[in-house]
Amino acid sequence: MKHYFSLLSLILLISATCFGQKEGRTPNIIFILADDLGYSELGSYGNTFNETPHLDRLAEDGLRFTQAYAAAPVCSPTRAALMTGQYPARIGITDYLRPDAGDFLDTTYVTLPEALKQSGYRTGIIGKWHLSGYKRKNAPVEVLPDKQGFDEVISSEITGIANSTYFYPYHFNPEMKKKLKTEHEFIVDRMNLEAVDFIERNKKKPFFLYLSHYAVHTMVHGKPELVEHFQNKPESGHSNPSMNNPENDPYVKWPSDYFAKKNNPHLAAQLYSIDEGIGMIRKKLEDLGIAENTIIIFTSDNGGETRVTDNAPLRAGKSTVYEGGIREPLIIYQPKKIAGARVSSLPVSTYDFYPTICGLTGTDLPKNQVIDGENFSDHILDDHTPSHESERLFFWHYPLESKHFLGGRSAAAVRKGDWKLIEFYDTGERELYNLKEDVGEENNLASSNPQKVDELQSKLIEWREKVLDGDYDF
Repeated sequence: MKHYFSLLSLILLISATCFGQKEGRTPNIIFILADDLGYSELGSYGNTFNETPHLDRLAEDGLRFTQAYAAAPVCSPTRAALMTGQYPARIGITDYLRPDAGDFLDTTYVTLPEALKQSGYRTGIIGKWHLSGYKRKNAPVEVLPDKQGFDEVISSEITGIANSTYFYPYHFNPEMKKKLKTEHEFIVDRMNLEAVDFIERNKKKPFFLYLSHYAVHTMVHGKPELVEHFQNKPESGHSNPSMNNPENDPYVKWPSDYFAKKNNPHLAAQLYSIDEGIGMIRKKLEDLGIAENTIIIFTSDNGGETRVTDNAPLRAGKSTVYEGGIREPLIIYQPKKIAGARVSSLPVSTYDFYPTICGLTGTDLPKNQVIDGENFSDHILDDHTPSHESERLFFWHYPLESKHFLGGRSAAAVRKGDWKLIEFYDTGERELYNLKEDVGEENNLASSNPQKVDELQSKLIEWREKVLDGDYDF
């Protein structure tokens, strides 16, 4: 009898341990970042030309945000904010990094993947990094993702990403070998495959996958069969091929319609390929039986380029601190843990993902690193809205020596509640908008509401003094 109870106790202990591993395992995180994807491109955000069935289903099954922001109107600062949980101004990366840049994300930061590794996560990045210059482009220092906490670095650039090459061979990484059987390997397809392969080989341990797409970055260039599909749709945009591609070769950069300003068939084709990857990832998670233990986050790094899209109803686009340059789609999904069919108006920003992901995974925040972001995991899991929502301040600092080639000006912005103030560093001009009443920022209320201008301007000055240590001259 004694042996019987000993054996029974052992069986119960083993059962409890196995059950705990299955039910108590920290969730996998798949963070999918599109490049230059504007707020208005997905069907779930009102687009009727592009086709995004898998992302729309993700929104239907998960949580969709209507006031999510990029930390900056261009890519590198936003990506730095994601990795550190800090304002780009605090980090010192406030513009996109050129290929020969001497600036880089300093390794003294505890990056998000490094924090997750301390909680037992396997980490991987597939695709765009853009937080360093590159030795092949004569940068004095090169700090790539393998030095920033990523166990696996896949399909990532080792030279500049300008004028994007989407078909093999890839100019951003000439060392990459073709992997797909198709003659004309497309980078989005390749990255989608790499993503499901990463999930497969890491299925038995908690993992953090940063799927960082190069699309839909200009020069947009989709697969010919998909481009043709969208070209044949009513109201498809049109532009002539570039002089660099007079034969209109569909596999060479700058083919016909690549510069359509609205309903761009190349952008739509690229986005369709990204969307296919969402479907592939969800199927792989379901096939492996780990879907319920995986959180998928989808967003973008800045607004859409107005050379190739229209961000209406928002004003302007990439390179500006108007809403079209910084407001992003955001969808968060986890079956049976995050209630579906929810739409949130809670304002959040890129730097919030670091503490939020740590909160969702039970990961400790670094003790000696300032975290500017706020943890909104309670809002994700149980719809709890912070009581200080209307008082929270959001800041953007975008100093430029000269006007951006897309039209953006040296500027700062602050949002509090429904009010947003923009200060242009080049002229000192200030603009004030009530976003609740005027999301398109058409009516500048600065002259009619000087008290609100002064209130927000003082907040902006105070923030700059604190974050920049008074070291600024515009």
